[in-house]
Amino acid sequence: MAIIIEINGADIDSPEEFHTVLADRLDFGPYYRPNLAALWDRLSTDIERPVELIWRNSETSRDAMGESAFGVLRDLLLRVQRQDEDFGWEDRFTEPLPVTDHDVL
Repeated sequence: MAIIIEINGADIDSPEEFHTVLADRLDFGPYYRPNLAALWDRLSTDIERPVELIWRNSETSRDAMGESAFGVLRDLLLRVQRQDEDFGWEDRFTEPLPVTDHDVL
């Protein structure tokens, strides 16, 4: 059964907050350092699969942190997803299209 992680973009206004929320929800442990290389390492190899990340109200996060910072995080998530697909893994990391501000939690 898939692990489903839901995050609310209304609570994430910076890349640092994104790291904090994911580290907490996925139990990255005390030695995790909030940077893109560490996030890639955790998501691409360390977390048990299958896992589905649902980023509700992602547009709110994008507006708060800026298109560039948001895009870097979004691209990393998609890269993890593509890696799992390329490896042909049945149990994968998935990150569906972002859920917009118009959706209800």
